[in-house]
Amino acid sequence: MASIESQDMTLEKLFDEFYVIPDYQREYVWEEKEVNEFIQDIYEEFSEQNQNSYSEYFIGSIIVCSRGDNLYEVIDGQQRMTTAYLVLCAIRDYLLTINSNERIEALKNKITSLYTDDWGNDQFKHRVELQYEESRGILESIAMQTDLDQRSPTRSVKHIQNAYAEIRKFLSLKFELDEVAISHIKKFYAYFLKNVKLIRVKTASVAHALKIYSTLNHRGLPLDDMDLLKNLIFAKAKQTDYEKIKVKWKKMIDLLYHSQERPMRFLRYFILARYAEDGNYIAEKEVYDWFLKNESRCGYNTEPILFVNDLLASAEAYVAFLSGNNIDGTVNRYLENIRCLSVNVRQHLILLLAAYQLPQYCFIELCRQVENLLFVAMLTSDRNQKAFDGMILKWASELRQITSRSEFNQFIAIQFFSSKQVVADKFEKAFHKLNKSSFQPYQIKYILAKLTQYIDETAWGSGGGIDDLSNYLLKLDVEQILPEYPTQKVILSFDKPREIESYSKLLGNLTLLESSIKSAITNMSFTGKKLNSNKLIKF
Repeated sequence: MASIESQDMTLEKLFDEFYVIPDYQREYVWEEKEVNEFIQDIYEEFSEQNQNSYSEYFIGSIIVCSRGDNLYEVIDGQQRMTTAYLVLCAIRDYLLTINSNERIEALKNKITSLYTDDWGNDQFKHRVELQYEESRGILESIAMQTDLDQRSPTRSVKHIQNAYAEIRKFLSLKFELDEVAISHIKKFYAYFLKNVKLIRVKTASVAHALKIYSTLNHRGLPLDDMDLLKNLIFAKAKQTDYEKIKVKWKKMIDLLYHSQERPMRFLRYFILARYAEDGNYIAEKEVYDWFLKNESRCGYNTEPILFVNDLLASAEAYVAFLSGNNIDGTVNRYLENIRCLSVNVRQHLILLLAAYQLPQYCFIELCRQVENLLFVAMLTSDRNQKAFDGMILKWASELRQITSRSEFNQFIAIQFFSSKQVVADKFEKAFHKLNKSSFQPYQIKYILAKLTQYIDETAWGSGGGIDDLSNYLLKLDVEQILPEYPTQKVILSFDKPREIESYSKLLGNLTLLESSIKSAITNMSFTGKKLNSNKLIKF
């Protein structure tokens, strides 16, 4: 069994050695709030103590793996370690701002130091180094008191810059900027090094460290299941594969980030689309446990690179679907339409992820059926969440098994057609009652656009932009044929004048017009609108 060495140590002892944050680790993510709490809690403990008898302050644990020669790879705890390192840099810079000749060699030695390499030569080294590309040398720049290249700062760079600025701001609030304050700052610095402690857990290998890190309690921001899964994959992978996995994982996360999609939602949908069985509902909080229990099904243990490839391909498909595209980048009119129907609907993505490897003609037909189904569900309020989710999972498990067009057509006939038939009467009654207030304005406009598009497409075919619903939604406005604010003459000419307001809001009284035409005829009678519109457009 691999050995585990646990050591209780002060920050003074911790920063006698050297640490690297490997490039497969999560980047620095602490915000100003976490940074301020970190240093504020330590300062309050320092302030409340008798100056002759300071108590210890515990900040949690870190997990490291030895690389030899007093160099350790940090597996867990980089948020606290990086922040503590920034505190040392900020104290150094604050003291030198007061007195540029202040003797603080011991403090400087905790930030950077010399070590002897295997050839007996002195080498200059930072106590903490970030090896992930997104850091862009920011920590080294702060440690060396040099200017950072400001071009296109990454999220990690911004977080570290903000953390350092927050610590400097804290010091300026607690300590005066004069010679008298130097002794007080040095006492705080001494307390920070000698009385702030943590537990350093050292393991013999990276894989072993990754296996145990999640069992320890720590004060750092809790890792979500996406981070846990990444570390689980690295724990199973060969170290020679780390770079490949890191690159693919970063690409996946960046795709989701730039699409403003929650990675955890994608990960849950990935499981439900690719592995879940009928009725096997999985909540987001259960995602990591599911992966632990289903290692053999996913293959991340035996083929971690293939598993990550699958994740990345699914993320690329997921983002494409959200953008209204097929996986080859071509526009999918039905996915575009779904975005117009509802800005928040997402469950259909489970079906699409389960079926995106179908031939494109099958996939496009599936998208058409999904759009129809979502509209039926909206109109009939047939969206009992539990029942709807159960239906989606059942269909996803069936879609995964389809290998031919005939099987696909049979699936559509059995599942989609029959599901719509069940609510056909309810749908027809609801459609006849539709009025301007039945749904959000953008959804009413969607219905009118679909009706208009259908007429145009039947008459003229799908060319010339007719197949693009946005041409109707963005270029036309909703107009009431019976005017919204009728004159007395219009009211009296209507056969049911007392009911004219309710009739004027019905779907059959609504149409789409160009805004310039709408503004010209909006309060005219139907006869007046018909005569004038004939001069301007063809209905």
